[in-house]
Amino acid sequence: MDSLFAKADAIQPLRKRRKTEKDDHRPKKTKASGSGSSSHDATLTSVAQSTGLPKSLRSSSPPPEGTRAYSHIKDKKLRTQLTRESSQAVRAKKLVQDADLLLTEEKGLMEVEGDMEKTWRVGQDEVTDAAGQEAARGRKEWRLDGNPGYLKYQDTSTGQLVVEHRTKLGACTTMTQNQHNAVIHLGHQNGTVTLWTPNLPHPAVRLLAHLGPVASISVDASTGGRYMATSGQDGAVKVWDCRNWKGAVRTWNTRGGAAELEWSQRGALVVGTGGSVNVYVKPAIQTPFAGTVSPPLYMTHPIPHRPISSVRFCPFQDILTIGHSDGLSSILVPGAGEPNFDSSEADPFENKKARREREVKGLLDKIQPDMISVNPEFVGSLAPEPKLTTAVNDKHDIPFARLPRMERLRVSGKADETEETEDEGDDGEAGDGEGKPKLTKAEKEKKKMRGKNKSMKRYLRKQRKNVIDPKAVAVRHKLAKQRDEKERAKAEARGEGQPKSVALDRFKRRS
Repeated sequence: MDSLFAKADAIQPLRKRRKTEKDDHRPKKTKASGSGSSSHDATLTSVAQSTGLPKSLRSSSPPPEGTRAYSHIKDKKLRTQLTRESSQAVRAKKLVQDADLLLTEEKGLMEVEGDMEKTWRVGQDEVTDAAGQEAARGRKEWRLDGNPGYLKYQDTSTGQLVVEHRTKLGACTTMTQNQHNAVIHLGHQNGTVTLWTPNLPHPAVRLLAHLGPVASISVDASTGGRYMATSGQDGAVKVWDCRNWKGAVRTWNTRGGAAELEWSQRGALVVGTGGSVNVYVKPAIQTPFAGTVSPPLYMTHPIPHRPISSVRFCPFQDILTIGHSDGLSSILVPGAGEPNFDSSEADPFENKKARREREVKGLLDKIQPDMISVNPEFVGSLAPEPKLTTAVNDKHDIPFARLPRMERLRVSGKADETEETEDEGDDGEAGDGEGKPKLTKAEKEKKKMRGKNKSMKRYLRKQRKNVIDPKAVAVRHKLAKQRDEKERAKAEARGEGQPKSVALDRFKRRS
């Protein structure tokens, strides 16, 4: 280290100090000879070739050749700065020239063999075949022509496709959701607005709202989704009552073409069109009015020479953010935000843990897609009485495919109720004639179960469960009459003849 410090003494100062008379009287130092001399120091000699001095101790190197001189500038500071920048530019140019020597690859242009051939006639297939393997991987093509005209519901918790509806109205221009009943509102190019639910293959509501493409749709959440505002390319803004689709509640025309709409949490409607933003409040926009006069303004804010692209209200605050061609603008709309929030549903001050708990609770409370309907009041109410009641079960709506065979025939009107069955009251102790022997206990049980599993028997047994069916009574009488006629025919065939008449038989024949 001493040798290095000794070498540093040889560095001359940047500015020479003016010689004074005192320096003349000072004794002159002589260079020491011996082992301490730098010329005989082996350590200094070995390190000096690979050791550099810091820039602060290094003398300024001469500028490279080609550096522009600024001697005509009197300001020394400015002249030094310009000279430094010029020298740095010359050095950078030389470095670029040295780097060009390492660039051995050539650019791959297409070359033709004759004047009749043209490079623009070569297609991408030929270029891909002739290019290298790595370059050929860059030839790709994505076609995104399979999404228009379809509304798809996808379960975000499982990732499965729930249902897919074909609107048959072409591409959708705007879409929004009614937060009150989760119904999807779509606006189409032909001016039609449709309302969709997952459990219906056709739109629940379909109306012709405008004479041109629908530009924007917004639903008022402050009234429970009762009012909907639409705007179209025809320059009209309409407010609709979702409880009655006979016509628009209020209609007026705007300047500047299509308008962007947005409802606030307190029912303020903002209409952004052209170079201005207009705010309307209820009850003016919800009161039926036959004319096309614009409702009274609540606030307006001009944005000249900047076309408006979107408008959005900040939840729980009186702030309206406007998106335009030059960026974003925020204005204050007093009374637009909800001052009182429910922390169980939406908490603007929730932390990370509360947000995680809310997401888990939302997944647990998520209802099935089949429960989404235009009228959400049916959720939690009693089921309506079934339209189809059968003799098997007259209190529940049983699907037709799950009904017994006899019930399916009866519902469709193809049941054969004249099926003959065995007599249930026959205990088997005596036959038709007096000469038949008595049956044993096993034979009695066997005969007792005979005919129990026939379709008519099952049908009649099911009718005895505290249900009086006139059809079942008529079938029993008809079967009893057929049974009597069968027994009478068997007796005549055995030659027993007519039974002895009694005094009361004449009343029986008359009846």
